Amino acid sequence: MLADNITKMIGEALKAHDEVRLSTLRMLSSALNYGFIEKQHKLNEEEEIVVVKKEAKMRKDAIEAYEKVGATDRADKERLELKILQEFLPKEMSDEELVKLVDEAVVQSGIKSLSEMGKVIGIVMAKAGGRADGSKVAQMVKSKL
Repeated sequence: MLADNITKMIGEALKAHDEVRLSTLRMLSSALNYGFIEKQHKLNEEEEIVVVKKEAKMRKDAIEAYEKVGATDRADKERLELKILQEFLPKEMSDEELVKLVDEAVVQSGIKSLSEMGKVIGIVMAKAGGRADGSKVAQMVKSKL
């Protein structure tokens, strides 16, 4: 499981004196442990990926916030952390694959109004199996309806 691999990677980062990688892996290990405590059972692979995605989203939000206030050094550190977190995520779908899924979902659901776009997004996200960014899906669905 991911948690076991991270423990090994923490040791490797310690030996390599890679401070950013070490702190990121420790943070991820801690987040996975909190997930374990919250769920009261060992996390399965899908649940671990949800935790990693949550941490990655936090980094993306932080990058955006730091760039708004001109703290580029902090934004750069967050980018490095995000890059490390992305190593643990499944490869995202290409735009072409995503467009195809959105088209299929729109046809399948028969929805034509923006007020029901959440249903289409739900269908696409279920079919994507965690390999698509929700905001990107929402933009594509909005443009199709």
